[in-house]
Amino acid sequence: MAEFDTIRTASGTRTAGKVDEGLRAHMNKVYGTMSVGMLITFLAAWAVGTNAAMMETLFTGFTRYIVMFAPLIMVFAFGAVINRLSAAAAQLFFYAFSAVMGVSIAYIFVVFTAYSIAQVFLITSIAFAGLSLWGYTTKKDISGWGSFLIMGLIGLIVASIVNIFLGSPAIMFAISIIGVLIFAGLTAYDTQDIKNEYLAHAHHGDSEWLGKSAIMGALRLYLDFINMFMMLLSLFGSRE
Repeated sequence: MAEFDTIRTASGTRTAGKVDEGLRAHMNKVYGTMSVGMLITFLAAWAVGTNAAMMETLFTGFTRYIVMFAPLIMVFAFGAVINRLSAAAAQLFFYAFSAVMGVSIAYIFVVFTAYSIAQVFLITSIAFAGLSLWGYTTKKDISGWGSFLIMGLIGLIVASIVNIFLGSPAIMFAISIIGVLIFAGLTAYDTQDIKNEYLAHAHHGDSEWLGKSAIMGALRLYLDFINMFMMLLSLFGSRE
């Protein structure tokens, strides 16, 4: 694979120093926004998942399909309107999406024990941190992974939708194993892509674009984390 030099190799120049400092701030913005989104998601999931009346209302009949597919619809909508939104509006949309995602996964507090949820969350956090750090620091160009991972992701989404109606434990097991591998790869790939995207545009000085880019980066890593967590929970979570 091709290699590229990180900005640190030229940190002796004034311009490189500014870009390096800006990159650090940009990545802090990405991870910070993602972290707030994660907090909103798990608070929403806990609030709904521990309320029997809300669970019965949201996860019975046709309503459950609305709850299940609402995050997917919002992701596509976000991608379609991001260019017409301000950075502040995009951030608000992301936080609203995080709350909706929390509602859609609230069932985990009914299906799995609280201890196993916390345990898998910790495992996911450690794995995500390691994969993201590797994607940020490696000198290997892993952009070639993109098309393979996206094709795998599309196949995973189709299989998951089909299995909603089939309810096959064997298919769910296979989806979870393949899903962990796909989202592990996407974590490293997305981190490097977010970094490279910043380096390619940093000199333009478009603060509005950089703000929205950080939010889109946060969304990408957020989705990688949430999906990896859900796959691992399906594999290793202890059921009530």
